[in-house]
Amino acid sequence: MTDEAFRSLIERTVFQWCRDHPLTAAEKAMLVRRLFHSFRGLDLLQPLMDDPSITEIMINGHEELFVERAGKLSRLPSAFESRERLEDLIQTVVAAVNRVVNESSPIVDARLKNGSRVHIVLPPIALKGPTMTIRKFPEQPLQMEDLIAREALSENAAVLLEALVKSKYNIFISGGTGSGKTTFLNALSQFIPADERIVTIEDAAELQIGSVPNLVSLETRNANTEGKGAISMRELIRASLRMRPNRIIVGEVRGGECIDMLQAMNTGHDGSLSTGHSNSARDMVARLETMSLSGADLPIGVIRQQISSAIDIIVHLARLRDRSRRVTEISEVVGVSGGEVMIEPIYQFVETGEREGRVIGELRRTTHRLQRSWKLRMAGMGVVAEREGA
Repeated sequence: MTDEAFRSLIERTVFQWCRDHPLTAAEKAMLVRRLFHSFRGLDLLQPLMDDPSITEIMINGHEELFVERAGKLSRLPSAFESRERLEDLIQTVVAAVNRVVNESSPIVDARLKNGSRVHIVLPPIALKGPTMTIRKFPEQPLQMEDLIAREALSENAAVLLEALVKSKYNIFISGGTGSGKTTFLNALSQFIPADERIVTIEDAAELQIGSVPNLVSLETRNANTEGKGAISMRELIRASLRMRPNRIIVGEVRGGECIDMLQAMNTGHDGSLSTGHSNSARDMVARLETMSLSGADLPIGVIRQQISSAIDIIVHLARLRDRSRRVTEISEVVGVSGGEVMIEPIYQFVETGEREGRVIGELRRTTHRLQRSWKLRMAGMGVVAEREGA
């Protein structure tokens, strides 16, 4: 039955029922929508998913719903009828992407049809009941022009990043939770030439790269109920090397797959992109060292040399106290000195004040000039190289 036919059936049923249970027109319309969404949508969550002002939905049990609008959290008065109804909805979501979540495997990452990211935790791990967090992404990914308009970065910094992406610099995006790393990675991907072949690797597919027609998207797989069949990030990175990619994009590195990513960047896959959690660009280097050590039993000096050779640029994003998301640092990895990976800021965010609750500041150019300028020259961007003082 089509959605239109099913909605008509619900309307006829509701109107017939209302002969004995009078309702207002608004109440009838709400009942029709709720019934339709309970079968063909996400039940109570569907109106929230359709609201473009909501960026995150948090369910702390069937009676506690919170949403984020413009960076501010608020609790909703509505609730699911029962814990069982919420559990049914969770099973519907994970089954749609061929994932399993139950008491023996109570934590899972999934995605919705529209690309939204879903994280689920079930009892007995979640003490209040089934917990679900949905990170929504806009239907049309933000472009670099949109980020400039929102003052996330300056136009000059965007021009430099465009040249770096086109020149196949390996760029790593760091930041805290909710700082906009995935959004920024999507925006950077618009600068990738359309004639290249890209392989993306993610835990739960959420990247929206529409500018490259030759695109392969890979997603990890959890183990089945027997504990078999899991496909990890490490396996996908190794498999991607046999797919003849020009660039590899790793959605986020969290563990031992970091060493495989670094080795891929060091074996001819220039222009690769990835993201990771950290408090600053310098902290990101330390985290890369830790993650690499968890994946390979190598001396720390070797790991640091791998990081220095593989990553050219680190872009750090932060969520400021006014809840705006800004690029706060663009740094170049310049090498290893004294046994430590050295980075030099090219741009740094400088706060100049506050107006009506909004942080005022700008991304300022430092005195550092690009040392790895040969990639710019090889890409035919000698003008940019000269401007950067190389």
